[in-house]
Amino acid sequence: MDSHGFSWHGYPVSANVSLLFTEVPYLDRFAAAAAAGFTAVETWWPFPTAAPSDAEIDGLLTAIDAAGVSLTGMNVFAGDMAGGERGIACLPERASELEDSLVALHRIAERTGARGFNLLHGQVPDGAGVPARATAVRSLRRAAEALSDLPGTPGVVLVEPLARGLNGAYPLETASDALDLIDEAGSEGLALLLDTFHLARNGEDLPAVISRWAGRIGHVQLADAPDRGEPGSGTVDLDAVGSALREAGYAGTVAAEYMPTGETRSTLEWLSSAESATPLA
Repeated sequence: MDSHGFSWHGYPVSANVSLLFTEVPYLDRFAAAAAAGFTAVETWWPFPTAAPSDAEIDGLLTAIDAAGVSLTGMNVFAGDMAGGERGIACLPERASELEDSLVALHRIAERTGARGFNLLHGQVPDGAGVPARATAVRSLRRAAEALSDLPGTPGVVLVEPLARGLNGAYPLETASDALDLIDEAGSEGLALLLDTFHLARNGEDLPAVISRWAGRIGHVQLADAPDRGEPGSGTVDLDAVGSALREAGYAGTVAAEYMPTGETRSTLEWLSSAESATPLA
């Protein structure tokens, strides 16, 4: 692969280094992505706390710069993901952590140009549905406000439905669930994150979702279902997804965010050279 990166259905593709290139330590994955042919990357929250030190932030920025890749997006702090948490937006007692992570994100975005930020809703405690939703709405508004003044293009806060049965009491399972929450928040700078794995696991008709909501999709992440492997490893018709995106005029970003079924570089055959791709209309 040359320096022009990868393409899929005409869309430049970034690598999510939280799931790809796990053969090497985290900070080495940016260079591994570049060596494999990617020119852009995204990541989940990479720090152990919501308030990373200057040294931790500088370490991330140095790794990105040294690899020569661009950072397109990053998750907001989502709690202990390895321990089962799936976000903090709906939890009022975590508001200070949200603020801390937004400060760090702003700094990283200013340096890297990243403009897509996934704010996971969080799991709703038993009996706390109404107050948890109100807190999530406030969190979305706050995140959109905090990332709206980035130089040039403002940040977009993304709202992601997750697969049912795999993520605890996470209430957003369909595109409509996420968009209803976005509408309730009513802020500029909020958009749907369409992850093909999560929505396919929940029985969504992906081309139909794209056709209906293309104008509200802020980002697309690609993985097959039911096991979240690379495109072609499961049952999702991802060519139909790509065609639907093109037909609907989607002009956002696309990321490879899957769990490779082998060494990462051996799972990239579904990608094409971005240099030879048909330009988006």
